[in-house]
Amino acid sequence: MIRVLFVCMGNICRSPAAEGVFQHKIAESDAGEQVSCDSAGTLDYHAGEPADPRMRRSAQSRGYELTSIARGFQVSDFDRFDWIVTMDNENFQNIVRLAPDSSAREKVRPFCDWVDLPGVSEVPDPYYGGGKGFEQVLDILENGSHSLLNWVLRGDGSSR
Repeated sequence: MIRVLFVCMGNICRSPAAEGVFQHKIAESDAGEQVSCDSAGTLDYHAGEPADPRMRRSAQSRGYELTSIARGFQVSDFDRFDWIVTMDNENFQNIVRLAPDSSAREKVRPFCDWVDLPGVSEVPDPYYGGGKGFEQVLDILENGSHSLLNWVLRGDGSSR
């Protein structure tokens, strides 16, 4: 089983949406026996909360169910997951700083490595914006999730 962890700041918008979209892609490809995913935040001030209601509504309108409960990233996640996929550069740097060694650092990848949209280098935080921000996040996640899943399934994504 290849385990992927999606990480944003608070684990209530981008990373739970990434988890939901990716779970949907896993189910569509019948890869549930091969790949699993979860999400976390670099900060744990939303720990125990469901995803932001605006993100849940936007995701649900596209057929994604966001059921995760926010939690903070733990150093032990480096042992539990094969890949740690961050939503933006700040969270990438924060997770890399927590890595106990070079092997753990190599597991950390920016989500946008798999995105094929012009001018998109990060998944923007929609929290303080309007509804269009949540839709933009989902557009980016849908664009990159298929490529990420293919990468994982080809065997490029197994660090074990």
